[in-house]
Amino acid sequence: MGTLYYGDSGTPIGIDDRTLAHLKVAIVTKLRRGESFTVSWMHADDDPRGRSTLWLHHTIPLRFVFDDVEPPELSREWIEDLMRSANSTGGVLLVDEHVDTDRAPKIAAQQFDA
Repeated sequence: MGTLYYGDSGTPIGIDDRTLAHLKVAIVTKLRRGESFTVSWMHADDDPRGRSTLWLHHTIPLRFVFDDVEPPELSREWIEDLMRSANSTGGVLLVDEHVDTDRAPKIAAQQFDA
């Protein structure tokens, strides 16, 4: 479980390492361009019910902390989904990674059809 620290509050926001790695790419891309935006997510089952939203601005301190030593392999599709939502009026909506389960069996089957 990774952690996102935003601003001076010191309140940790727990986010799965893989999710946080993808979110980091989207956030850093937007902030590098000097763009402000929001990030929203539903609370985890073990947290109080509800959802949260952060307003991200390049002048506010931000730190990403990962539990895993090695960075995960990133999904271009997931990053593109996050970037599309970052460019919308609603800001980034942190959603689970979309995994195309139909594609894997087809690829495996094609390997053995030769």
